[in-house]
Amino acid sequence: MATMKIAVTGSTGLIGAELVRSLRADGHEVLRLVRRAPRGPDEVAWDPVRQYVDAAGLAGCEGVVHLAGAGVADRRWSAAYKKEIRDSRVLGTAALAEALAGLDTPPKVLVSGSAIGYYGDTGERVVDESAPPGDGFLPSVCVEWEEAAGAAREAGIRTVFARTGLVVARRGGAWAKLIPLFRAGLGGRLGSGRQYWSFIALHDEVAALRFLLDTESLSGPVNLTAPQPVTNREVTAAMSRVLRRPALLPVPAPALRVALGEAAGDVLAGQRVVPGRLLEAGFRFAFPTVEEAVRVAAAGN
Repeated sequence: MATMKIAVTGSTGLIGAELVRSLRADGHEVLRLVRRAPRGPDEVAWDPVRQYVDAAGLAGCEGVVHLAGAGVADRRWSAAYKKEIRDSRVLGTAALAEALAGLDTPPKVLVSGSAIGYYGDTGERVVDESAPPGDGFLPSVCVEWEEAAGAAREAGIRTVFARTGLVVARRGGAWAKLIPLFRAGLGGRLGSGRQYWSFIALHDEVAALRFLLDTESLSGPVNLTAPQPVTNREVTAAMSRVLRRPALLPVPAPALRVALGEAAGDVLAGQRVVPGRLLEAGFRFAFPTVEEAVRVAAAGN
């Protein structure tokens, strides 16, 4: 990839922070969109809920990676928090897309975050990017989230929707909670353990986002998941092997529903998602198996 000027939203999150570090390490100029007064020339103000973007600060950007959004599993899903989950994605994406479309020289590419929640509960059925959206709260959010980037697409900006799976990392996401439990010998399968988890190592997630920035043939939805989805039972076994701890304490589905409320449905649902378009475009995974992904995460890499 030739050096570029790239703007990133969600730059303090798990994926965004690592993406910024990776881009800067390779000499790219990175602008971070922040929801406060900018503190330096590498920051641009925006407020996704108020739909404000300092468009002038984005002048000259060749690429944009949009990762901002309230954490789906950060809190129980009250009506207010479900609205925050939706608004933080839909309103922010619409504001950013419109700001980019209005620039005298729009960026060449917008990589806009999305999620495999788009597909809903697929059970044991394998799905790729050609599958329709599922039913329920998360699929409806993902549909609106992607539709909100319409202004960018209409302006001729190559727009890619990065439908990300469960990111395996020690410092954030689901695995930040799982790894300490397993280290303490308190890990176990969730519910039946038969539900499929479509995961991706943090290293591969960042590499895939950079691949999307640079691969001009890709637009529309692209699944960012490892090639071999595994069941929660298989995840549990891999965690037990890597961390050398027994996994004897399954968490029954009713207990999950008490602890997590409506969000438990997402944990207990299965999504057997494959990265068809990434593989077709020639992307190579550094950590394609769950054991490799867990091992690198547990080591803190």
